[in-house]
Amino acid sequence: MTISEVELKPCFLTPERVQPEYPLLVYLPGMDGTGQLLRSQTAGLETGFDVRSLALPRKDLNTWDMLTKSVLDLIDAELEKSSQRPVYLCGESFGGCLAMKVAIQAPHLFKRIILINPASSFHLRPWLSWASQLTYLVPLGLYDVGALGLLPFLASLSRISRSDRHELLKTMRSVPVETVLWRLSLLREFHIDEEQLGNLTQPVLLIAGGSDRLLPSVTEVKRIANILPNNKVVVLPNCGHACLLEKDTNLYEILNDNEFLETKADMGTGLEVRG
Repeated sequence: MTISEVELKPCFLTPERVQPEYPLLVYLPGMDGTGQLLRSQTAGLETGFDVRSLALPRKDLNTWDMLTKSVLDLIDAELEKSSQRPVYLCGESFGGCLAMKVAIQAPHLFKRIILINPASSFHLRPWLSWASQLTYLVPLGLYDVGALGLLPFLASLSRISRSDRHELLKTMRSVPVETVLWRLSLLREFHIDEEQLGNLTQPVLLIAGGSDRLLPSVTEVKRIANILPNNKVVVLPNCGHACLLEKDTNLYEILNDNEFLETKADMGTGLEVRG
């Protein structure tokens, strides 16, 4: 997928190794929307998945409903190529909110769901909500400074390599101010019908960074766990909000350790996926 295509409409980033015989794992990214920050996890995930990462255009100002439709259309297009394989839906932060919207819209599509530090708790941080409504007053030149100041809240910096810290900052700065404001407004108004969410019967893994300084993620995953009938909560004690960038975080191992990978018997396809 070229940069110009990404700028036109939402799309899936496809790794060099396409593995249609493996379950499809669809990753929905955080506020940056680029999908690029999953790269530190991709090699591990490719042990047992065919990975796709959602990439949103930098100037994308779509509603939750339109974003949900885009994701479902992209998944349908993937399944046209190989319709029998299971689909894992994984959403992080902003993408965790989108994943819940997508899942309740088409629950039959997903074998398993993973939510990582879902930003559905945004409203529980009043200072964030107030600040997000005042950001239009900030001169454009200060956004770079703001992005730098936000880094310690986004991640446990000592647990992230220098190159990944640079990549995180670069990615944050790549998103236009208008897009940031729009996505913050989406988080402020985010609502999910708890009854619909409670109708999701597939296994859901809820992952929270125990040292998340941006959002009360541990509290939030426990709240969501009280709604979902079939879930498991995993708290990563020392991890921050952007936990997938941290050196000691291996998402594939977390899935494996929590028996969240399908065995041959689960799949009924003759493929052994569990590591």
